[in-house]
Amino acid sequence: MKRVITYGTFDLLHYGHINLLRRARALGDYLIVALSTDEFNRVEKNKKCYFSYEERKLLLESIRYVDLVIPEENWEQKRTDVHLYRVDTFVMGDDWVGRFDFLKEEGCEVVYLPRTPEISTTQIKQDLNRQ
Repeated sequence: MKRVITYGTFDLLHYGHINLLRRARALGDYLIVALSTDEFNRVEKNKKCYFSYEERKLLLESIRYVDLVIPEENWEQKRTDVHLYRVDTFVMGDDWVGRFDFLKEEGCEVVYLPRTPEISTTQIKQDLNRQ
C-alpha cells in the first residue's frame, strides 16, 4: 500500500482544498492529513481559525479521499510522521516548493501540487470583510 501525507489548517474548507486532497489521494492508496491544531495555528502560524480543530477534523474525515486525520502540533514532526506512518509520498501546495525537500533524505518522495488559483481561505476572509 502506498501511503501519502499532507499537512494544513483546512479552515473554511473550499473546493481548492478538495482539489488538493483529491490529487494527493490519486498519488497513492491511503491519504493521511495532518491537521494543524488550534494551539499550533495560534502560537506558531499566527492564525485564528473560524472552525475549531475538532470541527475541521470532522469535516476532513467526511471527505472520501481522506483515510486518516492526525494532529499537526509542530513544524518538526514531519520527519517523525514519515517514519511513524510509513509514508511514501509527502504532498504540499506549490507555495511551499523546496521547503520540505529534506524529507527526500528519509526515503520519501516529495511532491508540490499547484494550488487552485482562483480560491484561497485568505481571499474568502478578505471578501467577507469587505461586505
